[in-house]
Amino acid sequence: MEEKTLVLIKPDGMQKNISGTVLARFQKAGLRIVACKMIQLNEAILREHYDFLTEKPFFPEILSFMQECPVLALILKGDNAIALTRELLGPTDSTIAPKGTIRGDFGENKMRNIAHASDSIESAAKEIARFFKPEEVFA
Repeated sequence: MEEKTLVLIKPDGMQKNISGTVLARFQKAGLRIVACKMIQLNEAILREHYDFLTEKPFFPEILSFMQECPVLALILKGDNAIALTRELLGPTDSTIAPKGTIRGDFGENKMRNIAHASDSIESAAKEIARFFKPEEVFA
């Protein structure tokens, strides 16, 4: 089934200058980029995006990290895009992600793990609407 998913290439991915490498892996797997922009995240959007973590003691660290530099936000489209994107990324914790996955090859830990990706059709719809206006999506 064709789906759309949101991906954010996080500050560590941007600082390591590997966004092109990451995008190439998604494209090689058959996913198409239907929206893409670089954005500087602010506290308001991060509180909305990570609403399930705002009460955690480590949330200030997430806020700081996600604002270190602009991120690359994109929408990928393709057959089973959500599961495929997450498979290509590997587990959230980069320390246990297998080599050959994006996080296993480039990530450092649970937070500095190169990219965020939607985990369900419902979250993808919410996240896409949070980061993109309808006129910014090209398919």
